[in-house]
Amino acid sequence: MKLSDHVASRERSIDFAALGMLLPNPDAILKARGQDLRVYRELRTDAHVGGCVRRRKSAVKALDWGMDRGRAGSRVAKSVEGILADLPMERIIGDILEAVFYGYQPIEILWGKVGSLMVPTDVVAKPPEWFGFDAGGKLRFKSRSHLAAGEELPERKFLLARQEASYVNPYGFADLSMCFWPIVFKKGGVRFWLSFTEKFGSAFSVGTLPRSATPQERADLLDALDKLIQDASAVIPEDGSVQLIEMAGKSASADLYERLVMYCRSEVSIALTGTNQTVESNSNKASASAGLEVAGDIRDADAEIVADTVNTLIRWICELNWGGPERPVYSLWDQAAQDELQAARDKSNHDAGARFTNAYWSRAYGYQERDLAPEGAPPAATPPAAQRALHAARPAAAADTTDRLLPALAPAADGTVAGWVDLIEAELTGCETLAEFRDRLLGLYGHLPADDLTAVMARAFEVADLRGRFEVRRGA
Repeated sequence: MKLSDHVASRERSIDFAALGMLLPNPDAILKARGQDLRVYRELRTDAHVGGCVRRRKSAVKALDWGMDRGRAGSRVAKSVEGILADLPMERIIGDILEAVFYGYQPIEILWGKVGSLMVPTDVVAKPPEWFGFDAGGKLRFKSRSHLAAGEELPERKFLLARQEASYVNPYGFADLSMCFWPIVFKKGGVRFWLSFTEKFGSAFSVGTLPRSATPQERADLLDALDKLIQDASAVIPEDGSVQLIEMAGKSASADLYERLVMYCRSEVSIALTGTNQTVESNSNKASASAGLEVAGDIRDADAEIVADTVNTLIRWICELNWGGPERPVYSLWDQAAQDELQAARDKSNHDAGARFTNAYWSRAYGYQERDLAPEGAPPAATPPAAQRALHAARPAAAADTTDRLLPALAPAADGTVAGWVDLIEAELTGCETLAEFRDRLLGLYGHLPADDLTAVMARAFEVADLRGRFEVRRGA
């Protein structure tokens, strides 16, 4: 036996379940219920599950995508880019992401001739329950004529997106399997919650009749009590009575059903998005930040599945048309996060002494040549030497301006101060003791007119600031 051959294989093991037949899906829930992936598809009708699925797909679709030419020729890279541009990539990305919810997703390629090239004219996702895996881990189609062993598929016809596939489980791991029991318990909790609300949410109506009442009279009274609850009106016999009884102390019992429903919703959120911050009332900034990091990691893992699948398609396009091993590489990325990380790194390097050229800024941040100043040009701010030369040319004018403003400030304040003196003198003449005058003066202080004086003081501060700047620059 060669070192490149498998020693431990299904053909030589005691696993008799796959002899000449398709491997069964090892999903524990599907095995226990004896059903296929359609049971998981029904879960997506739940509002919370459907919302988490859309959120997870939207996170990947919001990423930027493109191709790195690598060692591929320019003509090859441009041709591949044009081929992908003609395909509905948003739908294809959404179809590929079905693999994270069902474990695997077969996607059929419809090839066609466009000019001299063989290109995919459409890429269509097919129901995964139509397919299975043989003992060698190859995908096979469960056709009517080959239901047990499956039909072998042609080369380069089906893309296969899988999540966490392994030798033991080629079907991959389905995230919706983690939502099955929480949704089952949630539906049961809501059903009992509705029954509880219907039973104890409204008042009980109790009617009484004489012991001699006939069964028909009792039935009529029961119908009247039902109408009383629904229509708030009822007709009862003259010798009967009705009493409405409110149920007390049941709020704690109702909370049990609500807590069960919220727990199940939390489990679904954790399973599909990695965080339960949207359903937890006691979340805080730290837990929300940690939840965003987990959600970002899940988004990146989903993006890797998409990139691997699209790169397989690109490899087949290149093999059919050019035959060379060199090909462009497709990838998805968060441009905003990369820009923020690069800007922080560039700032750190600049603080450490690194200096970048205009070519780097254009390449790294997409600036146009006309957006950047020529290299070696002085900064926009005026240097200190030029400022001193500018102000030294007109010292006499600055000094003359401040000297002319100072004498005009004192007369402008005289009127306001004189009014204050008159008010204080009026209060003084009406007081019999100094203590009384002190109390009146304190009360008068907050009511003295100061609008005119405020404007004068503002001008005085401006003159002082200008004079101080002049003196500093003249001394420099």
